[in-house]
Amino acid sequence: MTLHVSPATGAELRAALPDLARLRMTVFRDFPYLYEGSADYEQRYLETYLQAPGAFVVLARDGDRVVGASTALPLLHETPEVRRPFEQSPEFDPAQVLYLGESVLLPDYRGQGLGHAFFDQREAHARTLGLPVTAFCAVQRSPSHPARPAGHRPLNAFWQARGYAERPDLQTEMSWQELGEVQETPKPMRFWVRQSP
Repeated sequence: MTLHVSPATGAELRAALPDLARLRMTVFRDFPYLYEGSADYEQRYLETYLQAPGAFVVLARDGDRVVGASTALPLLHETPEVRRPFEQSPEFDPAQVLYLGESVLLPDYRGQGLGHAFFDQREAHARTLGLPVTAFCAVQRSPSHPARPAGHRPLNAFWQARGYAERPDLQTEMSWQELGEVQETPKPMRFWVRQSP
């Protein structure tokens, strides 16, 4: 394997959008997201990262093949359901937050430090933008969820080791069509936040 992790912008990013769409649909199909995606939706969603000021995408490649990706966006350019918990909190100024979108990585490439590389590069981007807060949200699933695989381990310990705190006071809902559903339904999401000293 010849793994390489680097930011992508402009024409390079546009050329990678179909790969990113496939990655998202592949990785998020698994628990806990159970996402029934569509290429058209993915293409529209990912266009945001070509258009929004301060958007950031980092790609992991094995040779020329895109095997992972991670995104970030200043919170002010995010959707209302992502902004709202921070807009309603007296603790945060939304203009000071970089929202960390997804980190998606094919299973064969996990456990090799790419998750840390994704966080390192996005946190460095936050510093470049002068944003002292980084945050992301994760779907909340019951421990007894019928689709939960045996031995499934949440990433909480990894996130905590990166300096993120789980914030039950910062919650929202996002809607998507889950495997086995016929339409989108809302899913509870909880934020994790890291504040620079």
